Amino acid sequence: MPRYALITGASSGIGLALAEALARRGRHLLLVARQRDVLESVACELTQRFGVEVLFRYCDLAEPLHVSGLLMDLEQGELDIDLLVNNAGIGTSGAYVDQDWGREQELLELNVLAMARLCHGIGGLMARQGGGQILNVASVAGFQPGPWMSNYYASKAYVLNFSEGLREELRPRGVKVSVLCPGPTRTAFFRGAHLEVGGLEGSKLMLSPEEVALETVRALEKDRAIIIPGWRNRVAAFLPRLAPRWLVRRLAGRIIRRFAQP
Repeated sequence: MPRYALITGASSGIGLALAEALARRGRHLLLVARQRDVLESVACELTQRFGVEVLFRYCDLAEPLHVSGLLMDLEQGELDIDLLVNNAGIGTSGAYVDQDWGREQELLELNVLAMARLCHGIGGLMARQGGGQILNVASVAGFQPGPWMSNYYASKAYVLNFSEGLREELRPRGVKVSVLCPGPTRTAFFRGAHLEVGGLEGSKLMLSPEEVALETVRALEKDRAIIIPGWRNRVAAFLPRLAPRWLVRRLAGRIIRRFAQP
């Protein structure tokens, strides 16, 4: 029976780049996102280029019923998922209490609850089968608070800490867990979060999705616990540990507020 890598948020950005990097290595894929037409196009392209089987499933992971349906299909079906990549996520920016609550709730449903639910369901299947691998996508934002993106930064801190804890729980049962913490990446994330980052476009801090994916896949093969692509981003993740918390949140707030659109 062929084994598949399930990737959420696979229609663009880091998710799409990871799908291509894995397909290049001969992995069969199950792509999950809420852009059905884009998914179909991506699946056809990857199949033609790399000769692997690429399935796709439309699913709005911000809707709990969609997540339940996806898990039910996987539990009742015959697909063997040996790699789960929880990549889907969104961001928001601005003063938290001034934001639309529906959008902030969607962020929590997608970044936190869907990720945790899939880890519980698919991770449970892996544990019962005695093997598998999970990659959760957090961010360097998860290493510190982020005023004017408070909900987003907190969601990524959850993903980071949850993944590290889950790694220790599942290690004796043959399931490997890693967490990816990318820095600024050239994706549509900034536009969706209403951030103006034109000044960073030419910066060496800004990596391409392909660069992030290549380093991530190599790190997964080595079973790295925390994956931070780019040495500058590794420094950025480490520095907040050296400063007082009040200073970290003050500086982070000043930086983020420069990029947050009114």
